[in-house]
Amino acid sequence: MTAVRPLALTPETCPRLVVKIGSSLLIGADGRIRDAWLASVAADVAAARAAGQQVIIVSSGSIALGARRLGLEKGGRASLEDAQAAAAVGQVALAAAWEAALSAKGMMAAQILLTLDDLEDRRRFLNASATLARLLSLGVVPVLNENDTVATGEIRFGDNDRLAARTGHAAGADGVLLLSDVAGLYTANPNTDAGATLLAHVPVITPEIEAMATGGSGSGLGTGGMAAKLVAARMAMAAGMRLAIADGRGRHPLARHQAGEACTMFTPKKAERGRKLWLAGRQRLAGRLLLDAGAAAAVLRGKSLLAAGVLGVEGKFSRGDVVALVGPDGVIGRGLCGYDADEARMILGLRYEDQGAVLGYAPRTALVHADHLVVL
Repeated sequence: MTAVRPLALTPETCPRLVVKIGSSLLIGADGRIRDAWLASVAADVAAARAAGQQVIIVSSGSIALGARRLGLEKGGRASLEDAQAAAAVGQVALAAAWEAALSAKGMMAAQILLTLDDLEDRRRFLNASATLARLLSLGVVPVLNENDTVATGEIRFGDNDRLAARTGHAAGADGVLLLSDVAGLYTANPNTDAGATLLAHVPVITPEIEAMATGGSGSGLGTGGMAAKLVAARMAMAAGMRLAIADGRGRHPLARHQAGEACTMFTPKKAERGRKLWLAGRQRLAGRLLLDAGAAAAVLRGKSLLAAGVLGVEGKFSRGDVVALVGPDGVIGRGLCGYDADEARMILGLRYEDQGAVLGYAPRTALVHADHLVVL
């Protein structure tokens, strides 16, 4: 960490930006849209576009809006059925609100609803990427949300922080701005600890950084929290995108951020592209390969993972599935495994020349090839 914050996500430093807006910012305590606040965001987007920046919006709020219209208790989250019904009704109102706010500033909105599967599947990921690119080329402002009417359990992102990071992957964005009800990541809870300090710059997410985050949404309206934002930051950084957590409570939050208001900025060391970019953002993993220190060090240097350096295999997966690569200090990457789980167990710890006798056929050059592997 350093005391100096990197440049804000301005049109000059970030030509294509994803802005995530949480329910607690968009929806008031009465369950209605904060129209004046939304109008200020639309004005910010118009100013950014006029300066040459393409903006994609990831907006929460459909469940909260639908719950008010349907008169559902607990903000529409008393049951899965309530949440899905609230989302179905609220998404209409949410889309209409964004269309009205953006059109008032001379912009056109497009609605895109996604589930986890839409961006986990390689072909659908590319389809979403192409759609976003075409909309932006036409001068349209895409407004995305998780498709809560059908996304349940294993096919959920679970929060729009991670959806924003994954959208950044698909859109080839340069940065992600998470507008929150706090100014960024603090060393402790600023509501209870007077000594809490805002971190201006996080170049690496360490265990100490993760310990500063707590789960849950302070407003009770959303599903995110600082822990989810750190996951989103890790996803963004793996793809070479900067990610900022900034205070969105006042009006004109994007303009305030771009003018230099205090926030927390996460900066990447490198950028991945193509298949590796898709791998970097994968949320669903089929299993885990446990690496010894030597193998972990080789992977971190960009080398392929050889079976000789694998200590254990967890999960049931097929050849070509995405697995986590776990070193002595935790997860270091992920990749497409060249063997199914049972075969991987047969050859773990074995040198290449000894694998053929166990497998009954000529072994592949690596358990996970460097071309199909990404370091996190």
